[in-house]
Amino acid sequence: MIPYARQDISPQDIEAVIDVLKSNWLTQGPTVQRFEKIVADYCGAQHAVAVNSGTSALHIACRALGLGPDDMLWTSPNTFVASANCARYCGAHVDFVDIDPHTYNISVPALAAKLESASRNGGLPNVIVAVHFAGQPCDMRGIRGLADQYGCQVIEDASHAIGAEYKECPVGGGQFSDLTIFSFHPVKLVTTGEGGLITTNRDDLFETLCLLRSHGITRDLNRMRGQSEGSWYYQQVDLGYNYRMTDIQAALGISQMQRLPDFISRRRELVVRYNELLRNLPIGLPFYGPDCGSAWHLYVVRLNLAKVSKSRQQVFNAMRANGIGVNVHYIPVHLHPYYRDLGFGPGDFPEAERYYAEAVTLPLYVRLSNSEQDFVVQELVNALN
Repeated sequence: MIPYARQDISPQDIEAVIDVLKSNWLTQGPTVQRFEKIVADYCGAQHAVAVNSGTSALHIACRALGLGPDDMLWTSPNTFVASANCARYCGAHVDFVDIDPHTYNISVPALAAKLESASRNGGLPNVIVAVHFAGQPCDMRGIRGLADQYGCQVIEDASHAIGAEYKECPVGGGQFSDLTIFSFHPVKLVTTGEGGLITTNRDDLFETLCLLRSHGITRDLNRMRGQSEGSWYYQQVDLGYNYRMTDIQAALGISQMQRLPDFISRRRELVVRYNELLRNLPIGLPFYGPDCGSAWHLYVVRLNLAKVSKSRQQVFNAMRANGIGVNVHYIPVHLHPYYRDLGFGPGDFPEAERYYAEAVTLPLYVRLSNSEQDFVVQELVNALN
């Protein structure tokens, strides 16, 4: 089976993990701090806070921004459920903004119209989560401009986008958002096994994130309520979580970050080949944003069902039967049973639903060989015919 994604672990990555296993620190030690600095420097951010998953990163990002009961978060329906669930963890409400038919990210015109309506009728969001789907950055300048106009805070969900660029700057630098979150799950460009990270340029958010990821406990005299009783003393000053990353994970992340430029380069080579090999088929190819350098976490095509005599399900099943691990990203969040129970349903976000009905994710990962890619394309041709 050729999967749609696969981690790439080198001998150097393995040695980095072994070195930590031989050291005095296994969790939340100096290697985590080194990893945080490496990612912050790469992105051009002031601060980075490493955690145990991208979902944890989203959760405490919302908490740090003060999201709570009766507040509202808006995000894209074309994303993994964690981009919306983070609001529910805080007791907040969720709504969605339909996607752009080319980028598959939040549509800025749709966002503008929805904000204008919410401003008139009540229900403006406290937080907007802008998801960089497949590694393609959103129009963050447009989103930030609208957020400032209507008094919203912005989180960039860059789970797919470590190594991506927007307006010639690395995603995660915080030029157009309050916080950016990354995921380091094995199918992502850089992996720590499981893991996540938040970047920010705000000192106050950085301090709150550090507190929340570790039980809400502090040893900082300036944050304690009352006099310290000695060097052993600590206080829980907030309701935090055990979201800490281990030094073992961070060591793998450090080694992987050194390889990120090569990862991006190879993915872009494969994308160029896909675009050439697929250009005459009855499918829509991924969009290139003029101000963006995609990280190419996913390569998604859209079947032109008017010209294909088979359903998406038939094409999908045919490729799976012949050893191609195609996938679909994503089932629109508002169509999941949990969110239907909150009042959402079919027809609410038609562009996301049209996209979902036609989308197929083809294999894309660093060790995918040219010959394997040729096989994927040939099997797609066979499936379409």
